[in-house]
Amino acid sequence: MTTSSHPCVVITDCDHGDILIEQQVADQAGVTVQLAQVRTPVQVIEAAAGADAVLVQYAGIDAQVIDALPRLRGVSRYGVGVDTVDVAAATARGVVVCNVPDYGTEDVSDHAIALTMTVERGTAALAAGLRAGRTDLAAVKPLHRVTGRRFGVVGFGAIGRATARKARGLGYEVVAADPTLSIGTTVADVPVVTLDELVATSAVVSLHVPLGPATRHLIDASRLARMRSDAVLVNTCRGEVVDTEALVAALRNGVIRGAGLDVTDPEPLPAGHPLLQLSQVVVTPHAAWYSEESFVELKRRAMQHAVAAALGQVPAHVVNPAALSTGRRWPR
Repeated sequence: MTTSSHPCVVITDCDHGDILIEQQVADQAGVTVQLAQVRTPVQVIEAAAGADAVLVQYAGIDAQVIDALPRLRGVSRYGVGVDTVDVAAATARGVVVCNVPDYGTEDVSDHAIALTMTVERGTAALAAGLRAGRTDLAAVKPLHRVTGRRFGVVGFGAIGRATARKARGLGYEVVAADPTLSIGTTVADVPVVTLDELVATSAVVSLHVPLGPATRHLIDASRLARMRSDAVLVNTCRGEVVDTEALVAALRNGVIRGAGLDVTDPEPLPAGHPLLQLSQVVVTPHAAWYSEESFVELKRRAMQHAVAAALGQVPAHVVNPAALSTGRRWPR
């Protein structure tokens, strides 16, 4: 529970080891910061009583939490996605929600390309075979030259565009699908096609979309069935964008060739999960965002958003600007 007379930011939870960067940002602004390490609504309500803003990593912020925190002006999240926050409830109550949409653009796109090449070239399977004393190529045949193969980018925001640029540099023919773009146009030198065309014609399908009702299970059994038999699915956005059971079935039945996954549903995968047993699948532990540079930038900018809200200033990267004109939490 907060008791300071200064504007206060409560960090509900983070697994970063320390909050030295956040503390520095708060100190420079004359704002109090407290680390609670709580996640459930009841715990958040108790820890953030009196908070002017909260900074969250995994904790959920719903209408119940917002209603119990009358001083709350802003919710800032470590990361791009805000699916753990009830944005509609926040907007109706005049609470701004902020993210850091571009802190990991280069890092996530690098990771998408790394997963792509690991599966396309079979490097993980070859390395595992060599450790077991095998030097033949049977586990990865047939491999195909990537030059000229089609690379489909689903979601053409900053990360999608960076991934497209890097894929093109490797020799892929790149296409994109995005509901905000007009079919048949060219954006950043990349042709825009329908999602169905992209899925049916691409050797690599790389996912870069936010999670929401329209994108949950965007890649389901029907779309997997339309993919090329030599296709690779790459997911560095959110695990629930892919129907996990359908993906496992498609991989087991040879509907698609392989998958490179940094995010899964569930996450983390339990020991013995089929995705961890399939040799044509490479899974990493939601690490695409990470580099030392992105780590520092994420912490600094997420805290700057929270501090601004606590001070009654409009933060950068507000995902629900309508909140500024609703409720009584923002002066008009």
